[in-house]
Amino acid sequence: MRKILNNKFKRSAKLKILVIRLSSIGDIILTTPVLEAIKDKYPDAILDFLVMDKFKDAISGNRYIDNLIVFEKEKFKGISGIIQFSKKLNKNHYDIILDLHSKIRTILISSFINGKVLKYKKRSWWKAPLVRFRWIRYKVDDTIVRNYFKPLNKLEIFYTREKLKFDYQKKYIKSLKNFDDFIVMAPGAANYTKKWPKEYFSELGKRLRGQIVLIGGKDDFDDFEFIINEVGDKCVNLAGKLNLKESGALISKSKYVITNDSGPFHIARGVDTKVFVIFGPTDPGMFEYDEDSILLFEGLQCSPCSLHGDKKCPKGHFNCMKELTPEKVYKFVSISI
Repeated sequence: MRKILNNKFKRSAKLKILVIRLSSIGDIILTTPVLEAIKDKYPDAILDFLVMDKFKDAISGNRYIDNLIVFEKEKFKGISGIIQFSKKLNKNHYDIILDLHSKIRTILISSFINGKVLKYKKRSWWKAPLVRFRWIRYKVDDTIVRNYFKPLNKLEIFYTREKLKFDYQKKYIKSLKNFDDFIVMAPGAANYTKKWPKEYFSELGKRLRGQIVLIGGKDDFDDFEFIINEVGDKCVNLAGKLNLKESGALISKSKYVITNDSGPFHIARGVDTKVFVIFGPTDPGMFEYDEDSILLFEGLQCSPCSLHGDKKCPKGHFNCMKELTPEKVYKFVSISI
């Protein structure tokens, strides 16, 4: 490995840095404070970003990235595919590889590239099975962004704030000219227990004034239709109809967003839109909150219980979500806007 200024990284160093975060939407957007801090400390550095192809729109257009590199999962399969891909990356002669994912695939990619590897330290490996088998409750040691910054201390880069950035082109705003003075709801989530009940979104929607736009993936369409049938014509179902950039543009135009713990929470923060985020089984301590990013969380004794949510409540009652009633959420939203 080439030595860089006797292993002391100075502001004047012309560094080539590769940041790796392959997925998912929220975790990728959470890297944006890191990118800004790197460029602030080393403005002349070449900063490249490696992301999985299906999630590239979460970070494309970020002004701190010099080159966006896409990993095609289906093209580079297995160890041989990773070695082949890494050989191509090696031609870029990176000085620093910052692995902010720390999964098997990214660890392997990093190990096959010449350069100093700095790795994001995830939770202790032994905690995952203990949480999975319900022997301990899940509790984060720090926010994700603060943990992203910790390996950067070796570059004399330190955490300052959790200010996210989501970029989109102006053309996406123009395509949404039919929407004005509206609220965005995002009732979907990757796992069932991260979803506030659709019946609760319906009751909340009836109470809220103005147009409500529902955003999510194709799989959310039927649940959204249920909400629309309950709430009425003031609801619009855009499940599966927007790409990520269009969703960001829509959120940026909205009065505020109500969402589960999912991608739209981070997109809203990244476009400076007020957002109310609902937590149940997962730990809200993963993130920071302010007057524009507002936590809705009952904080029951059995919660948080999961790393990423589950297919069903391990206790069978789902009280972490059910006790956060539409009346409570409406009251909190009303006094906060």
